[in-house]
Amino acid sequence: MNQNKTALITGSSRGIGRGIALRLAKQGYNIVINYARSKSAALQTAEEIEALGVKALVVKANVGKPEKIKEMFAEVDETFGRLDIFVNNAASGVLRPLMELEETHWDWTMDINSKALLFCAQEAAKRMEKTGGGTIVSISSLGSIRVLENYTTVGVSKAALESLTRYLAVELASKNIVVNAVSGGAVDTEALKHFPNREELLADARRMTPAGRMVDTEDMVDAVEFLCSEKASMIRGQTIIVDGGRSLLM
Repeated sequence: MNQNKTALITGSSRGIGRGIALRLAKQGYNIVINYARSKSAALQTAEEIEALGVKALVVKANVGKPEKIKEMFAEVDETFGRLDIFVNNAASGVLRPLMELEETHWDWTMDINSKALLFCAQEAAKRMEKTGGGTIVSISSLGSIRVLENYTTVGVSKAALESLTRYLAVELASKNIVVNAVSGGAVDTEALKHFPNREELLADARRMTPAGRMVDTEDMVDAVEFLCSEKASMIRGQTIIVDGGRSLLM
């Protein structure tokens, strides 16, 4: 058991983030649940985590704002005094055709999906260094390397996230911090409800995934769990694609 070890997962009140939080809690990590809007879901997740015999801290913070990131990490210090795993999962984005994008759409998406990783990773690394190392994992998506309809801002922000993952992996290696990302195919979570072409995406994933079924939340959680384990200590700066082979087909 990882007694007293702590994991912070951004955007962990629901979806994949929630799944990761519960899985790490089962391994004995104390969990920091971060949310921006869904307070009741965050509190419910905290309750489920504490039922597993570990502690949960719920922090509201928009990770697109560096000052809110600092406040969040100060709360982690106060409650747990350490951080061992940081999972950069919170994501947002404006889903529109490229010609309809405005500067505010671009800035909003880049701040939450790309900038947040840099400033959260800086704060996480300061804490991890004190205890001899740690793990950082980000959640990406296939839009970073493929063109998906209405996905310009998110796809570009995820490409930046994957590039930043490589830079962080190299610069933080000397502090014994392992940095990677997990990129998923279409997963039917609440986030997908915001897609104007949701039904098409789901139909495509069901029909075109060589593995014969869609990716689900647990598939993503399994990959994150592996990257957070000792077994993955020599995997650095990689984006592991979990898509049942979908991206291999034209």
